[in-house]
Amino acid sequence: MRKTTLSLAAASVLALSVQCAFAQDKPKPPPAWHQGKPAAMADSKLAPVPGKMTETPESDIPISKMKLPKGFKAEIWASGLVGARAMTMNDDQTKMWVGTRGIGRVYEVTNEGGKRTVKVVAEKLTQPTSVYANGALYVFAIDKVLRYDNAAKGVSGQPVDMTKAFDLPPQQHHNWKYVRVGADKKLYVPFGAPCNICEPEKEYAQIRRYNLDGSGKEVIAVGVRNTQGFDWHPKTGELWFTDHGRDWLGDKGPEDELNRLSKPGQNFGYPYCHANKVVDPDVAKGKKDACKDVTLPVTTMGPHTAVMGIHFYTGSMFPKEYQGVAFIARKGSWNRSKKIGYDVVAVKAGPDGKGAKVTPFATGFMDPKDNSFWGRPAYLAQLKDGSLLVSDEQLGAIYRISYEAPAKKK
Repeated sequence: MRKTTLSLAAASVLALSVQCAFAQDKPKPPPAWHQGKPAAMADSKLAPVPGKMTETPESDIPISKMKLPKGFKAEIWASGLVGARAMTMNDDQTKMWVGTRGIGRVYEVTNEGGKRTVKVVAEKLTQPTSVYANGALYVFAIDKVLRYDNAAKGVSGQPVDMTKAFDLPPQQHHNWKYVRVGADKKLYVPFGAPCNICEPEKEYAQIRRYNLDGSGKEVIAVGVRNTQGFDWHPKTGELWFTDHGRDWLGDKGPEDELNRLSKPGQNFGYPYCHANKVVDPDVAKGKKDACKDVTLPVTTMGPHTAVMGIHFYTGSMFPKEYQGVAFIARKGSWNRSKKIGYDVVAVKAGPDGKGAKVTPFATGFMDPKDNSFWGRPAYLAQLKDGSLLVSDEQLGAIYRISYEAPAKKK
């Protein structure tokens, strides 16, 4: 019996050793952003730009490099928000909450007496964002939804876990959130494609809306690869949203998009049709009607520019020509040999989306001579005085852009 026991133990050790050796020899799978990379680009050195996951002192933020149209100026409104992305505020704008992607935090900014103080109110979450609605703060992560009640004067106490009510699909790639509340008092939530290019399962590549308690789930848009921002047109009330084009088809595109949802249920093309009728060479082979019944964009936004937040300007501080203009942050490219984006642009179009014209607004974040950059504009918000806030994910800061008419010559 003793010999038999020893033999079995030895065999088990040997089997475990073989498994370990096999595991060590087995190559690691490529990162998710490699998906869709053609053999012709196998040696490409292009890779996502890593975020700066440490706090940047205000003295190290080169705000003077930002370039704006005549009469506009930029200043640092808040800092110390590592990885700052989408912003949401309470009704009197004394509290702001800022989500992140890489660092897993939600920040609370207190805005009082002309000064801002920052603290972390939630952390160790998977790519969280937040939205303030009906006196509560809703925090959406990939795998979790939390509600902090009575948040108007600041978040405190334990949240209510609402995850089960929202039926969240689990895959992470392009599934990070940007969440808003519409005039209908519903939560609008995107669920991006779980890949660069693929035929996704039905839970992905869409925008949904819910009642505030998670009931009433409705898919309002499909064929949406990865929207990172939306807003409602101030005249029509229609939803306009940005969308990222796919990677690994070269420097020229497909371009990112600005889209308009005129009725629920529209199809915006992904994965078969991109931008202005660019048929996908991988998943749309043999599909002659790949772009049939697809809603085309209001305008394209440049190849791989990483269009993020959009905000329709409704204030009175800026000159009249900016009324109703859509300001859009373009975080900047990585899947391109020469970088593009790293700016905020102004899009002027008719309420029906016709005649769209894209012009630079806030630039200077990137030096095109050597592909270097210092900031990555991500989201926008408007203060009651009509000034515009821009979050910078790279340096963890929020900038305030204001306007003062130049003095008239006597």
